[in-house]
Formats: sequence, structure tokens, C-alpha cells
Amino acid sequence: MSRYSYLRRRLLLGGGAALLSLPLAAAQRVLTPGQATGPFYPVIPPLHKDNDLTQVEGRPGRAAGQISDLSGQVMEVDGRPLAGVRVEIWQCDANGRYRHPRDRQPVAEDPNFQGFGHTITDEEGRYRFRTIRPVPYPGRTPHIHAAVFREGDEPFVTQIYVVGEPLNENDMLFRRVPEHLRPLLLADFQPVEDPVAQLAASFDFVLSPSLVGLFGTRTA
Repeated sequence: MSRYSYLRRRLLLGGGAALLSLPLAAAQRVLTPGQATGPFYPVIPPLHKDNDLTQVEGRPGRAAGQISDLSGQVMEVDGRPLAGVRVEIWQCDANGRYRHPRDRQPVAEDPNFQGFGHTITDEEGRYRFRTIRPVPYPGRTPHIHAAVFREGDEPFVTQIYVVGEPLNENDMLFRRVPEHLRPLLLADFQPVEDPVAQLAASFDFVLSPSLVGLFGTRTA
């Protein structure tokens, strides 16, 4: 096993000895749990990919649902902000339908919901999206899929859930996360005074150290 594979295994298992060598400040943070990409990652991302999922280029309307701002910070476990990294989110519309050919539910697709968006973090690792509060999908609690792309590393993928959502307790993927780590995947959507958004929530991504940064180059 290469040292790249070894360290990735240790970090995925929760850090262990690899994290014990980090500064004390790093030990006070916990890595954001990763989750599956799911079946509805866009086959071909839309050309109008931006950080506002509530409007589709060329259409005057706005998405149905509770318009929400989702923002936060991307950082390494030692607190160092990750600037210039790509963050993506994708989710179903207010009707519970994904913009994906494999979603064949007999419900209408919201033509004003983009379904996918991306942004680049600023110098402080901050990101922001305008989307809708997630709604249930058949068999799933409300959630937003998210991915963070660091150059030279595998994408980090997880799912963002809603604080206080009763369906969380019966969601298979949410329940797979150890109970003490579940709060790290929750976002609290609260009312805000904004001309467009009804709600706002914050979610931070805490990632393991870059393997490229640790080793200089990545080995197979």
C-alpha cells in the first residue's frame, strides 16, 4: 500500500494517529463526514452553471419553494481556509424531482429551478449559493448534495441535511453516520429579511490535509 493510500485510509477512518500529530487547534475540529454522490449527479452540467439555482438563464421566473441562501467556509482541519476551490451543489426541485434522465417520477419538473450550481471560494475560503430549502424525495429526507474539488485530490462529497427535520430519523443514509457526527451534516434554515431569500443557513466543510500538500506529489 502506498503512503498516499495509507494516509487516505487513516483519515477516512477518523484520523487516528495521523491527526494526533496536528496542532492542538486542529484537534478541536472534526472532519466533515463524507457521503455517497448518489445517482443524480448531472450527466451534463447545464451551461448556465452558477451559484444561483433559483433562476434559469433565458427564463423570467424564479424557482418554486422556499428561496434560501446557503453559505459557509471551506477549511482544512487545522483551520486554514481553502481559497480558490470549486464547490458544487445539486438537489431536487420543490416537486421532488431531479434534473436528470434517470429520474422518471410522474411529477412535473420545475422549469425555473437550475438543479445544479457551482462557485469558487474566496481568499477566506467562503462560498455562497442561492437555492431552495431542500424537500423530501421518495425514500429520502430533505438534503442537498455537495462536492468540494481541490486540485490534485479526489473530490470530497457529502450531503447536507436540515436541522429539526423529522424525516432525518428514518433516512437510511443519514442514520449510517455515527450519531455523534450527525450534527456536522446539519444546516439550520432560519428566516431572514431579504428582498428575495426567505431563509438562510450556514454549512462549513472541514477537510483532511491535502495529500498533495503533505507529500508534494501524489502516488498511485
